[in-house]
Amino acid sequence: MTQSPRIRPRPGVLIAAAATSIIGLGLCAAPASAHTPNWEVTCSEVSVDLTAYSGRVDNTVTITVDGKDLLPTETFGAEFHKDHLALPEHSSSVEVTLTVKAADDDKYSFSDTKTAPACQGTPPQQTETPSQSATPSATPTTESPAPSESPAVDASASASEAAPSPAGGQSPAADLAETGASSSTPLLAGGAAVALLAGGGLLFANRKRRAARH
Repeated sequence: MTQSPRIRPRPGVLIAAAATSIIGLGLCAAPASAHTPNWEVTCSEVSVDLTAYSGRVDNTVTITVDGKDLLPTETFGAEFHKDHLALPEHSSSVEVTLTVKAADDDKYSFSDTKTAPACQGTPPQQTETPSQSATPSATPTTESPAPSESPAVDASASASEAAPSPAGGQSPAADLAETGASSSTPLLAGGAAVALLAGGGLLFANRKRRAARH
């Protein structure tokens, strides 16, 4: 029984098969390296680089700082680049969140949060205080009217008017000087009466003695 000769493949066929295998491996590995999000955060800015996304659909990207939009939602295709996006001034650390939605497959969507520290030398933010109301103008003081000046009254004239003058226009002192009477006159009169009574008594007693002798 004769054996059939072996058929060896040509070198060109082997090269073509190897190239096809390499291309197939590359296509299989491509999705692993696609949809590449890169971003950096400093104390004052944010930089974002999104590459290898599908350009046939509308992908979206959003950046927020402590829940507030820093970059409102934007659509992009195969790539997106945003450098030196300024952060709002802050005296303490803030949370920066990057959210990427891949429209071709949700498994390529991306969300990450980084902390932006406060820059050195940034003064602490002061809480705004309500503006003070204007200082009220001084309340005008109501001045009481000055009392009207009454004419000065001569004390001596008042005293002279208050005391009634005796009839005839003469003062009591003048009457006393003319009559010679004074406040001691009743005392002297009483003393004289006593002396007279005493003398009369002595005279009566002497008369009785004389009558008794005779």
